[in-house]
Amino acid sequence: MNATFMDRFKAFLFDYLLILVYLAILVVFGVFLFPSIQELFSGSLIKAQFVGFMMVTLPISLYFIVCDSIIIGQTFGKKKMGIQVFNENQEVLPVLQAVYRVILKFIPWELSHYLVYRMVALGDDKIPILYYMIGGLIYALIFAYILTAIFTKKKQTLYDIAARTQVVKVASK
Repeated sequence: MNATFMDRFKAFLFDYLLILVYLAILVVFGVFLFPSIQELFSGSLIKAQFVGFMMVTLPISLYFIVCDSIIIGQTFGKKKMGIQVFNENQEVLPVLQAVYRVILKFIPWELSHYLVYRMVALGDDKIPILYYMIGGLIYALIFAYILTAIFTKKKQTLYDIAARTQVVKVASK
């Protein structure tokens, strides 16, 4: 049986608790223990974006890749909710398929990071039309992901359809 949108949402909330702990640790390190890290985010937008990617997006993406793939099989949240990601052959995801799925899943998140860095750098300047378009794309992808998870026959998100994966309910382990 396919996992519902609410099953997936609750699983993500559990996973997000772990993400928040990780982000809190980053804040403690970046503000109290090693404040010089903050300098990496000033100056070049490209450098700031890269550092942000390496410190936040990459580790969180790796969490989902490792956990949703054959390496572990389920994230903490999915395990709590009794759901798991499988490929079209009903197998736990090979690592490369998990990588592809996570890249697609986090496109709106990384685009929003891209946009935030540029909006902060703008200050009070006029917002370029491209930034509005990127913002619109972010929302369009988020809504597409949510609506496809709710209304498709197999309750697949758009990124699940593209990655040829599905989230299903599994027996508790």
